[in-house]
Amino acid sequence: MRAARYYGKQDIRVEEVAEPQVREADDVLVEVLYCGICGTDLHEYAVGPIVTPTTPHPLTGVTLPQTLGHEFSARVAAVGAAVRGVSVGDRVSIMPAIVCGRCRYCRRGQGHLCVQFACTGLSAETGGLAEYAVVKEYQVAKLPDEVSDLEGAVVEPAAVAAYGVERAGVTGGDIVLVTGAGPIGILSALYASAVGASTVIISEPNKNRSALAASLDIGPVVDPTTGELDEVVGQLTDGDGVDLAIECSGSTPGLTSCVEQTRKRAAIVQTGLHTKPATLDAMALSAKDLTLYGSWCWWMTDWPRIIRMVASGTYPVGRVITAEIGLADVVTKGFDPLIDPQGDQLKVLVRSAS
Repeated sequence: MRAARYYGKQDIRVEEVAEPQVREADDVLVEVLYCGICGTDLHEYAVGPIVTPTTPHPLTGVTLPQTLGHEFSARVAAVGAAVRGVSVGDRVSIMPAIVCGRCRYCRRGQGHLCVQFACTGLSAETGGLAEYAVVKEYQVAKLPDEVSDLEGAVVEPAAVAAYGVERAGVTGGDIVLVTGAGPIGILSALYASAVGASTVIISEPNKNRSALAASLDIGPVVDPTTGELDEVVGQLTDGDGVDLAIECSGSTPGLTSCVEQTRKRAAIVQTGLHTKPATLDAMALSAKDLTLYGSWCWWMTDWPRIIRMVASGTYPVGRVITAEIGLADVVTKGFDPLIDPQGDQLKVLVRSAS
């Protein structure tokens, strides 16, 4: 079968590899339908290896090269003898975490913080940028008819966004600021709106991305480099500041905007990942009595809930999809345009079938 294999910085090769097989009783073999290219994948491609293992992973034993792809929908092709939750032919969305189940965090129900955390498509035998993958039964969630194959591939980043918003405790009527209009930023804005925010302000300096965000009609989209952000926040809050800020750019300017634009005793959540240390005005954090939350991944058990929200139309995750490409074009039409600072794509989905 064909797979997009990551060997190192700016080295992804679409090549033939052996098709994976069901080997253990709880294995599920899936035929991949669509797979998204994540910001984590882009970081690996641009500056990695970062989380992809260059020495054998302590839980999975794998090392580079790695078949990438952890945001995907699929159809069940075969199941192990102990699998009861899904059957051959079911359409599913993949929860990519692979955990030990024994460490203190797993035992607390916080598997996303497992001390040996691994991930399908980053530190596992298989990934979603391929024709087939093998996962465990606990990693699959069935998709109802109301959720398309394309939407099923966006459940993973949608769960990332939802977890971040909930970490900071959005409540009905809140005015929310989202910094960064990448896929996670847009999904965070959509989720905040879905759970009751009265207004969501999106801050994005990239003109192409801000135009895409504006076309979605979620809320005001402003350029933070022009003073427009100060003006809009001031008008909407009578100069007080927003109730909640969701930092999705993974940049110091984005984090600075969140500190500056929140009201006193507000909350900020750092959802975007920083690939280098950020600077922070700690005095402002104290003087405004702010709370700063980190956010890592998602609740592993959240897939059914997110899928229900998508099915009902409450959380329209498909709106972030801007392109659909074939596996053969994953670098030239996927990774390369997405790492372009002036790129005009938001979420690119890769179909595994020819």
